[in-house]
Amino acid sequence: MGRAVKHLNVMHAIWAGVLLLLAACGAPPPPPDAQDVTRLAAAIRALGPEVDPEEAGRAARIAYRHTHELALQYQITDPPLIHNTKVNMGLKPRGLCWHWARDMEDRLRQEEFETLDLHRAIANADNRFRLEHSTAIVSAKDAPYDEGIVLDPWRKGGRLTWAPVTNDETYHWEMRNEVVARKLERQHGQIVTLTEDQRILMGGQEFAAQ
Repeated sequence: MGRAVKHLNVMHAIWAGVLLLLAACGAPPPPPDAQDVTRLAAAIRALGPEVDPEEAGRAARIAYRHTHELALQYQITDPPLIHNTKVNMGLKPRGLCWHWARDMEDRLRQEEFETLDLHRAIANADNRFRLEHSTAIVSAKDAPYDEGIVLDPWRKGGRLTWAPVTNDETYHWEMRNEVVARKLERQHGQIVTLTEDQRILMGGQEFAAQ
């Protein structure tokens, strides 16, 4: 009986520690640094000779500014995996990787860039040992996603991480809709068609990915 009580006390202490960790309140990420914005703008300009420098600068400014705005909206005060847990427990409103990716893409699309394209990508879709991850990508107009730049605010908890897709040493990226189409085929056992313009068709109906 004494051992059982002691075991329960230990378990209660562990869970209390976990709950304290999840309830811990840190500081939100800092605002963007002007030099970081300048470096990203230069990298976007370098995506191709047709990229408008003004659009490159605007995309960089918005990417950094919107990352900070989302960090405040999502109430980011913790590392990414802890924040994910809080979102899944209903303690925080948003902030899963696909929330960041979709909200970043949606904001940049509002600019209606003429010399830039936006893409969505997924990493670790078939890796059982690593968390699936989503991101937005910016590329030169009509360029493939893997010639673009990853815009990933989730990775460092509300601090924008960016890198050329092929130079990202942490993640191997695939087009979002290719991954979704593959998953749908496995789940439903029927052929899923991915059109040239990246629309997903299943059973004659278009499927809208998140």
